[in-house]
Amino acid sequence: MANNQSDPCDGEIFRRALVTGVSSGIGAAIARHLLQEGWRVEGMSRRAPPFAHPHLHVTPVDLLDAAAVSEALSGLPPVSALVHAAGVMRVGKIGEVPPDAARLMWRLHVEAATQLVEHVAARMSDGGRIVLIGSRTAEGAAGRSQYAASKAAMVGLARSWAIELAPRGVTVNVVAPGATDTPMLKDPGRAGVQPKLPPIGRFVKPEEVAALTAFLLSDLAASITGQRIFVCGGASL
Repeated sequence: MANNQSDPCDGEIFRRALVTGVSSGIGAAIARHLLQEGWRVEGMSRRAPPFAHPHLHVTPVDLLDAAAVSEALSGLPPVSALVHAAGVMRVGKIGEVPPDAARLMWRLHVEAATQLVEHVAARMSDGGRIVLIGSRTAEGAAGRSQYAASKAAMVGLARSWAIELAPRGVTVNVVAPGATDTPMLKDPGRAGVQPKLPPIGRFVKPEEVAALTAFLLSDLAASITGQRIFVCGGASL
């Protein structure tokens, strides 16, 4: 990647990624996968991840708090890649989703994504990578309208940013998982709307989402931008 950085301590060339939501689920899997591939990872989440690594640095921050996010970003070094993996789901049929729940999802999936990209893209060298973790539910699903809306907005943002950043060789893509085996499946906030098994007969593994995300951050993915790629076990068929 064009914007590899030199470690001032030992001269080593390395890649650094900012990953949100590293405390569990898909975000934790992505952080772990990138560390295994030799990346330095700057994590952002309310809690620490369930593992430690010498090249992992986690900044505790509530991504729902714009001022706290701004302060946290100001203390981070430039990165080669951004992965916005933090997410939350609140469900309910028409008239059942509290306005606060809808605003929470919009803040995390849309406003926080915008805040992160605006900060990182301005400081990112040419050839950088941005991946937003969306959802297959953005296509629409009963009882998930507000969640679907916030994830669909991600796609519009990513495609618009991809057009703007293409001349710099910076790619922007959305990875859209189907039902994934993460703590979100057991979140009380989605009680009453149970996930369906994909046609493959099991839920998607977080590691599978992480592997695709890592590929999109690689040099071989330099021509892939403005795309939404499903990891859904056949649920989109």
